[in-house]
Amino acid sequence: MTQPAEQPARPYPPAGAGRALAAARASAVSAGVAAAGLALAALAAVVLLLWVVSPYPDSGLGGALHIATGLWLLAHGADLVRDGTLTGVPAPIGVTPLLLSALPAWLLHRGTASAVANGTSRSAGWVLGGYLGVAAPVTVYAASGPLRVDVLSAIVYVPLFAGLATAAGAWTGSGRPRLDRYVPWGRDAELALRAGGIATGILVGGGALIGGAALAWHAGAAGRTFGQLSAPVAGQAAVALLCVLLVPNLAVWSASYALGPGFLLGAGRTVAPTGVSPHPLLPRFPLLAAVPSAGGHALGWAALALPALAGVAVAVCCVRAALSVRRTAAVAAGASLACGLAFSTLATFSGGPLGVGTLAAFGPSFWLVAAASTTWPLALSLPPSTLLAYLHTPHFPRAPLPPMPPHPPTVGM
Repeated sequence: MTQPAEQPARPYPPAGAGRALAAARASAVSAGVAAAGLALAALAAVVLLLWVVSPYPDSGLGGALHIATGLWLLAHGADLVRDGTLTGVPAPIGVTPLLLSALPAWLLHRGTASAVANGTSRSAGWVLGGYLGVAAPVTVYAASGPLRVDVLSAIVYVPLFAGLATAAGAWTGSGRPRLDRYVPWGRDAELALRAGGIATGILVGGGALIGGAALAWHAGAAGRTFGQLSAPVAGQAAVALLCVLLVPNLAVWSASYALGPGFLLGAGRTVAPTGVSPHPLLPRFPLLAAVPSAGGHALGWAALALPALAGVAVAVCCVRAALSVRRTAAVAAGASLACGLAFSTLATFSGGPLGVGTLAAFGPSFWLVAAASTTWPLALSLPPSTLLAYLHTPHFPRAPLPPMPPHPPTVGM
């Protein structure tokens, strides 16, 4: 009988490799826990400070901690629900202060980048697991009380928010690899993403200028509203801090106004360049004092120069790339799509309900803003960029065909 061939011995892992792997995973998990804990601790410190200096606090220490955890979940896009209303109907609160979202996003991004740089790309998953491991008990704790979190929205938006921040951190920690290393059309995709990011930055930055100009124009009304909201110093400090956190929302709403669709100030009340619907039941808030009065406004049409500038920026990026006509058209279309996706995401997070009835809808509409922020750059960048690419493409004339030889004369039979 023939003896079976001996199998080659499997190489044993080097001594201490398992411990090093376990230590790397533990470090990644601790990075996620630290990112969540630092953001939560910062919000809790601010809320507790305002609660301590408040002369007439509405709740005890437990209520202040519930508010802090609720704000932390609101920063991730989750909705809050206020039960103590005059009508007895729970009132949802879904307007996320975008500047508040920047803190957990930045901490999670930096923690993931550090873990991936010191380990492997798989460390990003362990960072995400540590972050969500903190978010789960926080959601359970914030699910009760007079200001509670909507658990379903927290289950959807918190992992989505954390996943996007973790993915961005993993890309940064990996050295920001170029896309052309993975796909053949990666260079064109990078150009499209860069041009779309520039267009989105122009929209948001221009919206901040428009919103700031509107606030300066209505400075008197905003100041009176600020004084009417709260008399104690602690209350005024809380209102001022909330206004600062909502400045990016003001920029996004103003940019949505410049794009054409505008934004909602309650159910059926639209603020757009075509006209402003009557809005007699606006909440008293300094930033809402910048809303123009009802009716049409000639200066509103001047805001349409902002999306035109974004479209010109996309066209300039496409022309400077010096691509062929087909690739230029693809980059312009991709940049417009990236701009529409990025800005509509910001618009979605910047709005939401502030109550029921007329307060059930605040902010831009996702579909209208997505269509406008995609159509403006596409319509203003695709025709000129492709035309210039065609004019700068060398066209060589075709060589003339050689003359046909003369037919031999036919000989009669």
